[in-house]
Amino acid sequence: MVRQFDEGARVAVLTTQPLDRVLDYKAPEGGCVEGAFVEVPLGPRKVLGVAWGPGEGGYDAAKLRAITRVLDAAPMREEMREFLIRAGEYTLTPLSSMLRLATRAPGLGDAPTMRKVYRAGDHAPSRVTEARARVLDALEAYGDAALTLGELAEAAGVSASVIKGLVAQGAVREENSPRDQPYPPLHPGESPYALTDEQKCAAAELTAGVASGTYATTLLKGVTGSGKTEVYLEAVAECLRQGRQALVLLPEIALTAEFLARVEARFGARPAEWHSGVTITERRRCWRMVGEGGAQLVVGARSALFLPYRELGLIIVDEEHDTSYKQEDGVLYNARDMAVLRASICGAQVVLASATPSLETWANAEAGKYRRLALTRRFGAAVMPHLEAIDMRVEDLPASQWISPRLAGEVRQRIEAGEQALLFLNRRGYAPVTLCRACGHQIGCHQCDARMVEHRFLKRLVCHQCGASAPIPEACPNCGVEGKLAPVGPGVERLAEETAALFPEARLAVLSSDLFGSARALKAKIEEIAEGAADIVIGTQLVAKGHNFPNLTLVGVIDADLGLQGSDMRAAERTFQLMRQVAGRAGRKERPGTALLQTYQPEHPVIRAILSGEEEAFWRAEADERRAAGVPPYGRMAGIVLSSPDVQAVFDLGAEMARRDQPLRRIGAEVLGPAPAPIARIRGRHRVRLLVKAEKAAPLQGALAEWLAQFRPRGDLRLAVDIDPQSFF
Repeated sequence: MVRQFDEGARVAVLTTQPLDRVLDYKAPEGGCVEGAFVEVPLGPRKVLGVAWGPGEGGYDAAKLRAITRVLDAAPMREEMREFLIRAGEYTLTPLSSMLRLATRAPGLGDAPTMRKVYRAGDHAPSRVTEARARVLDALEAYGDAALTLGELAEAAGVSASVIKGLVAQGAVREENSPRDQPYPPLHPGESPYALTDEQKCAAAELTAGVASGTYATTLLKGVTGSGKTEVYLEAVAECLRQGRQALVLLPEIALTAEFLARVEARFGARPAEWHSGVTITERRRCWRMVGEGGAQLVVGARSALFLPYRELGLIIVDEEHDTSYKQEDGVLYNARDMAVLRASICGAQVVLASATPSLETWANAEAGKYRRLALTRRFGAAVMPHLEAIDMRVEDLPASQWISPRLAGEVRQRIEAGEQALLFLNRRGYAPVTLCRACGHQIGCHQCDARMVEHRFLKRLVCHQCGASAPIPEACPNCGVEGKLAPVGPGVERLAEETAALFPEARLAVLSSDLFGSARALKAKIEEIAEGAADIVIGTQLVAKGHNFPNLTLVGVIDADLGLQGSDMRAAERTFQLMRQVAGRAGRKERPGTALLQTYQPEHPVIRAILSGEEEAFWRAEADERRAAGVPPYGRMAGIVLSSPDVQAVFDLGAEMARRDQPLRRIGAEVLGPAPAPIARIRGRHRVRLLVKAEKAAPLQGALAEWLAQFRPRGDLRLAVDIDPQSFF
């Protein structure tokens, strides 16, 4: 039963402003309901808020200000408010910050109106200038989506007058359209694919779970190319039959183009999209239609979890192991874990899909908390690739080259056979270090304790921590000697240079996130490669995320040892996942595939596990080590990062926090640190880290809240809390 507040009644409103409490207002003329999105006065401004419940009292009712207006949006449901509260309590995030996550759509307060939108017209322009060509290309890139004048001008990098000129010639259509329309209906129907018996069994389990209308989480573990997507789309179909909404989370925007095409082929229309590559207009439409029930299926990035679903019945977390599901700034949360929380509140099913699940998910399945379904064979005629190590200790390779003779020979064979090869190196740029051979100086960032990475394609040095860049200098900035600066180590750009010299006749494509100005450009490049526009693909971890290149039969990993360096407790797990995922790009159709791992440590346990394919043995060994150390998923951890331009201030506060740790000691937790963070300075701010470690059953959040309440960082001091940290930077 939704509570109604009559005109003049005291209403507690939660705003998106950084306050630590709700504020009391008077209900407006005509009243409002609990959960209504409202606009309220706060000082001289008007801000967005939600009618959170009855007013708390304690303030003279005669002095209360009234809610300015109730927005034309579906009220926030009680289950959504509970989700924000519990997610905030778990991550120790203020409720106002959680509400900001749930209202990240522009123009929520705008009244429904008509708008001018633009689509491709039926006539060719009389003259195609460069600017006009960019407009037409932008319209083609967005397909059937309608763009406003501002969005189209920005996408094409032209003035509005260029677009108006094309409208006058009929090359672009100008239409009146309601701002927010429901999405086309999706039809469950039957799968166009003949599923294997293994797929049918898994799909039946998932659809039965959705039909039950209850909560459960299932690990769908399938080898790369086994058809996990078609299996969980059967669960989506059942969700549509039940009249409920479904959400599919993807780890990478570049994956959406192929996935949306599969959804359209399966259900007859495109779903709603929610990610940074979507226009502002479409984000507003998606937010409103999700709340009104006008969107049956949403495909999106991690923040799509915070949309106001009317009746959510299914959440798919594809590639659930992917580290991009962890939000590392602002509100620190893991979308995989928050998906489970949200589903448990609204009685939805969760499917965690992966070929190489995270150890946390594997452990929950082993403990019986999650169901487990397995797909052990590739779909159709495809078979798993043959994996082999290349022992670099016995390869005759010059110091300035990284492609071994053995790997080069295999690549040449693929080119001659008309097939594709992938060379994988998880380093962006040209070289990770620029060294002066006269004085030994390594060029670093002025704002961070990090080396500047040479990006030769951009002709600049770039800091991968803060994004600062500078021209590549002629002389050493330390000693002033010219002609002695040398790149040290390979990045994908340097690897591309070496590849072009070895295979001058081959068509090369480099896939690295920093080489594309937009998500659309990246998606277009991936589609070109899939259609055979390159002989050799050179890429970072971007290429390991579920892409399907039908003609790719060879994967060469340039440095399989790279992820094994350092002290990260997840190093072995992440190396195993990344190597297995990137190897899985090979041989996904009829032609068999091969994956070759260049390594100086072929006897390393992780390398042996990758090659043997004994995944369960690897997870059990990794679990035993974590259990013995008392670390996640068999223990609790929280990271505290203090930062300030004043290095002494952060160390002083860190030392004081370590001394006053009584609330943590009462639950048996220990505080490690303070110590400089691995990257001790970013954007001019010095960073000090403390780690809190506790037993699995310890009530960590409550103790942390009591501990942190003792400290009020002043001035430029900032304190960030990361529950269940995924990285330790």
